[in-house]
Amino acid sequence: MALKQLHIYNVRNLQEVKLQDLGEINVFSGHNGSGKTSVLEAIHILGLGRSFRGSSAKALITHGKPQCTVFGQGAVSLGVRRLLTGESQIKVAGKPASSVTDLIGQLPLQVINADSFDLLVGSPRARRQYLDWGVFHVEHRFYPTWRRFQRGIKQRNKILRRDKISQSELSVWSNDLAEAGDAIHEYRQSYFMQLVPRFHAMLEALAPELEGLEIRYRRGWDKSLSYAEALTQSQKSDLEHGYTHVGPQRADLRVLISGYSAADTLSRGQQKLVVCALKLAQGQALEDRRAAQPCSYLVDDLPSELDSEHCRMVCELLAGMRSQVFITSVQADEISNVWPASGARPLTMFHVEHGKITAFTA
Repeated sequence: MALKQLHIYNVRNLQEVKLQDLGEINVFSGHNGSGKTSVLEAIHILGLGRSFRGSSAKALITHGKPQCTVFGQGAVSLGVRRLLTGESQIKVAGKPASSVTDLIGQLPLQVINADSFDLLVGSPRARRQYLDWGVFHVEHRFYPTWRRFQRGIKQRNKILRRDKISQSELSVWSNDLAEAGDAIHEYRQSYFMQLVPRFHAMLEALAPELEGLEIRYRRGWDKSLSYAEALTQSQKSDLEHGYTHVGPQRADLRVLISGYSAADTLSRGQQKLVVCALKLAQGQALEDRRAAQPCSYLVDDLPSELDSEHCRMVCELLAGMRSQVFITSVQADEISNVWPASGARPLTMFHVEHGKITAFTA
């Protein structure tokens, strides 16, 4: 869903912002601390019910205010209110939403910012979240199976921590966990096979010199075993330590170049190009499913770590997609000078200063 209007109330220094004529490609420029990133943060709240800068409502809401609200209008209306208590109120098409998944389905988002480097240098959790974002949007059976797995592993771990273990009860939860875990792996594996060629195409366009780079999917247990067999083999260790050692909760994506960790080998600029390729590949995978909702991109400070030529390459790929894009930079011409001039979607420009936003023509 492309946003046409965006209203923001009391998100950090954005006390009252009304953007009525959003375009397909929106550029927000201004000095550091002006509120540019807070605009992207507000859109993220609208799409996922939370900020990408942490979960603290107190830090998110304008000082002295009891709540913040973000409203967006596209094909349907979306609204999210966060209270200082941490409570959230969500509406989709004017009606209260049953869960945040209703938002995620309406406004799929991809974020490219400083935290995106965690895909290379962060913990496996960041890479699992990246992988599961794609699986969630292309496989409708994934989310209920994932919830079933989360319930199962919680119960199994609870049993493992007891002084007296009921083997029959443990077997029941192990069997249920094994079934859900195998299904999660199959969904992830199928999506990963779709993702890889798109990633390599994006990387070839952005950094052809990194032709030896590859991504590998690790399921979280010995690939020669079913998940049920892996649980059986690890049961002794699980009992000793009180938690389940193997499974989809241990899955990871490894990013390697010539067999070495890309995080340890690549420069910061090269890492950003790899991250951009990973994110753009997910957007492309979603676009290729005609019935799917294209994602929107939130790109914070694109010129950071990239020279103008590589910024141009990223912009060319973004211009060629169906996605709505929101980009921030300190200077507007850092984007307008590298955005494709012919046959590309035009830029809608905004200047941000002290929490106030004005549209202008480049």
